[in-house]
Amino acid sequence: MAFQQRVFSGVQPTGNLHLGNYLGAIQRFVALQDSYDCLYCVVDMHAITVWQDPAELKKQIREVTAAFIAAGIDPAKHIVFNQSQVSGHAELAWVFNCVARLGWLNRMTQFKEKAGKDRENASVGLYAYPNLMAADILLYRATHVPVGEDQKQHLELARDIAQKFNNDFGPSMTALGLEGTFFPQPEPLIGGPAARVMSLRDGSKKMSKSDPSDLSRINLTDDADTVASKIRKAKTDPEPLPSEAEGLKGRPEAENLVGIYAALADISKEKVLAEFGGGQFSTFKAALVDLSVAKLGPVGSEMKRLVSEPSHIDAILRDGAARARVIADETMRQVKDIVGFVR
Repeated sequence: MAFQQRVFSGVQPTGNLHLGNYLGAIQRFVALQDSYDCLYCVVDMHAITVWQDPAELKKQIREVTAAFIAAGIDPAKHIVFNQSQVSGHAELAWVFNCVARLGWLNRMTQFKEKAGKDRENASVGLYAYPNLMAADILLYRATHVPVGEDQKQHLELARDIAQKFNNDFGPSMTALGLEGTFFPQPEPLIGGPAARVMSLRDGSKKMSKSDPSDLSRINLTDDADTVASKIRKAKTDPEPLPSEAEGLKGRPEAENLVGIYAALADISKEKVLAEFGGGQFSTFKAALVDLSVAKLGPVGSEMKRLVSEPSHIDAILRDGAARARVIADETMRQVKDIVGFVR
């Protein structure tokens, strides 16, 4: 079966959107609009796999939506919505709970990391959320998913689930006059100069909203003075910047800052080092401050403006959800027939 080229991806509304979210996800979402039909989702059902304050969750759903739009995602041409408004996500996730195998989920490294030592106290949702992620993607029969390296394993699971569903229900699909491949094998879209942005305080750790030090990240809502201060205080090493990318090996903080500059400027690390190699970090950091403020300032300002108009954001989400449901309802109609449910 030839599937329509379609991108699906989402961001959890768990507060403090930062530079890593912007460069690793949102900026890439904007670029993909020119080549694909896109659905960009605020995955609020994923967020509640750990406790969320309900009032804060509402605020954060709107903040992520504002970030999408402020960064340049067009909600008129593409679909922007929050997951919980489309019931097909939960319905298909249950079907996939019955298709996926326990052994597959036991191999998911992110659950082990997030649950920590107290796994017995983790929610069932946290354990099974890769099945919901598969449902998010396959509900729209998306062909491509922009993912970070840490989500590749979950996309592989989505591919396994799609294949097992197609195999298990092949005879049923044939009886219904459907082709044998109902769900596609979604392909990862990985890349970009800074697809993985690291902490400004420790280049071996990913930039994270959960890091107790606010100096470890640049928040999208930080003002120019705060951005400048955080970059100036970012950890470096005593050596000058190398002139070639090979010289960044074993220097995680230097590599991180060069990668951030490259991503913001949309150039390669090699070009950054051709300009700044051999120089001191003080000179490079000054240039990185100017670039960061120029690129992130308008996004942060527009985010704040949009967040101040919650009814406008809510209208965008309702419209996106209505358009998403058109696709999702058709998928679920066919899935229910394939599985053998009476409608």
